[in-house]
Amino acid sequence: MDTGRAILRATVGPLFVGHGTQKLFGWFGGPGLAGTGGFFEQLGMRPGRRHALAAGAAETVGGALITLGFMTPVAAAMLTGVMVTAIRKVHISKGVWVIEGGFEYNAVMIAALAVLVEQGPGRPSFDAVLLPSFNGPVLAALSIGAGAAGSLLNEQLFTEPPPEEPEIVPQTPQTPVPQPAV
Repeated sequence: MDTGRAILRATVGPLFVGHGTQKLFGWFGGPGLAGTGGFFEQLGMRPGRRHALAAGAAETVGGALITLGFMTPVAAAMLTGVMVTAIRKVHISKGVWVIEGGFEYNAVMIAALAVLVEQGPGRPSFDAVLLPSFNGPVLAALSIGAGAAGSLLNEQLFTEPPPEEPEIVPQTPQTPVPQPAV
């Protein structure tokens, strides 16, 4: 048994599942799709509900895959995409430290995912049995790169522009037309 990697998976995976289900279903005190979608709209991610669904699904499925140690590079790419988006849209402007709203937590999660991909999820895991060579430094770099690219492409391809404000045309008072006497 690879105790360290098993502990890492048993911690990181369920925490991502929790974050995802907060977004999707409002579990664990989360805002659900409506609340998360509204927040994403404020960040310029339109339509917010669609982005919330994608982020919640990526965290839930990716977290479950990490927990099981199955398709670890794919799971890491999904989760990295969500973390990179969070860094870009929320945390980068606040600096490094999480106490100030910075990206420290997100960076640590990405690093932990990279380690799991490079070293493999360890034993016991599905990858150890079914895909024993599905790890290594190249796959770690590709996985993290794919997640970062996915974050950027998602914004470019799937974010809609804000709705146009209706043009307000000032109305001028109309002069009444005299009616002929009957």
